[in-house]
Amino acid sequence: MVTCTFEDGGTGKLRHVTVKAITVNRKNQFLLEKRGPKLSRPGKYDIPGGYMNIDETTQQTALRELEEETGIQGKIKFLFRVNDNPNRPNEDRQNVDFIYVVEAINEEIKIDHESTEAGWYSENELPQNSEFAFDHLDSINKYLAYLKEPFQLPIIG
Repeated sequence: MVTCTFEDGGTGKLRHVTVKAITVNRKNQFLLEKRGPKLSRPGKYDIPGGYMNIDETTQQTALRELEEETGIQGKIKFLFRVNDNPNRPNEDRQNVDFIYVVEAINEEIKIDHESTEAGWYSENELPQNSEFAFDHLDSINKYLAYLKEPFQLPIIG
């Protein structure tokens, strides 16, 4: 939560905007990273993403965070989900998450300080839900369901 001061001098707690990239390569593998020791939920799996800067669109944020954290450049395919559930598991800040499906342009991973490792995972190699920092395995599973039987996008909630 962010405490903001409004024009009338009042304050209020508002939610953060975060953006995530379900990144897929030519082999239909997913890019996952393990969160670094200075982040919340260290050592847990996550998909690349982070907080939106004041001068960015959500698409720009997705691509910036993807490249910063993993060295992977990507191309936005589509907005997959807006997760605005205030009761998300393992989420203490109530982030509103814009989740894009991104096609990887390159596949050589170069992690930054926010990750301890990263790699490409096929559907049958995905870690268990308990190994994820947040609820992003749910979004990956919804994407896999979408590939089998497309439905209206984006998912809201």
